[in-house]
Amino acid sequence: MTRPKNAEQRKARIKKILEILDLTYPKVTCALHHSNTFELLVATILSAQCTDARVNMVTPGLFKKYPTIADFACADPKRLAQDVHSTGFYNNKAKSIVGAAKRILLHFGGEVPHTMEELLTIPGAARKTANVVLGTAYGIASGVVVDTHVLRISQRLAITQMSTPERVEKVLIKLLPQDRWIQFSHQMIHHGRTFCVARKPKCNKCPMDDLCYAKDKTY
Repeated sequence: MTRPKNAEQRKARIKKILEILDLTYPKVTCALHHSNTFELLVATILSAQCTDARVNMVTPGLFKKYPTIADFACADPKRLAQDVHSTGFYNNKAKSIVGAAKRILLHFGGEVPHTMEELLTIPGAARKTANVVLGTAYGIASGVVVDTHVLRISQRLAITQMSTPERVEKVLIKLLPQDRWIQFSHQMIHHGRTFCVARKPKCNKCPMDDLCYAKDKTY
C-alpha cells in the first residue's frame, strides 16, 4: 500500500473513498430522531459526549413532556436536568436547552435560524451543532460535521492527522466538494458505527481496508 505523494494522487484517493461511501451507505441521514428543527437542535445538544442511541432513548419522552419551544423555554432547568440525566453533563445541557428556547422565541420569532452566525449565538450551539442543524434541517452546506467518528476515521484513513474538530473540518472543507459536505459526515458516522469502531475495528470486513493506513488495524 503506497501513500499518495502529490495532490493528484490525494484527489484520486478522496474520490475513491467517496465512491465506497456512496456504495456502502447510499441513503443514510442524521441518526438523531426528530420531527422538527428545534427537536433536532435539542437532540444535537444532548449528543455532546453521549451516543446517538442513548439520546434517541431519551428524546421521545422528553419531546412528549415538552412538545413546543415555549414549553422548553418555561421549563425548570433543574427538573429538565433530571429528564436528560442519562445523557451526561445534564445540568449544562438543561441550561443550554432552556436558554436556546428562550433566545429563539425572543430573537428569532420562534424559528431556529438559518445561518451559522445566528446559530452560534444560541446557547449550546457550537459549530458542530450548527452544522448539524443547517445541513440536516435546511440542506445548507455551511461546513462539515466533525464528531468523534469523523475525527477518528479521518485520522485512520490519513485524510488528515489534525487532532481537533475545528482543524479537521478545515481540511475536509478543502478536500471535499461542497455538495458532499453534508452526506459525507452522515456516511462517516455510520461507517464508524458499523466497521471503524473505536476499539477493535472490523478491518477484515471494512470496504475501505485497502485505503487505510491505521496503525491499530485488527484482523
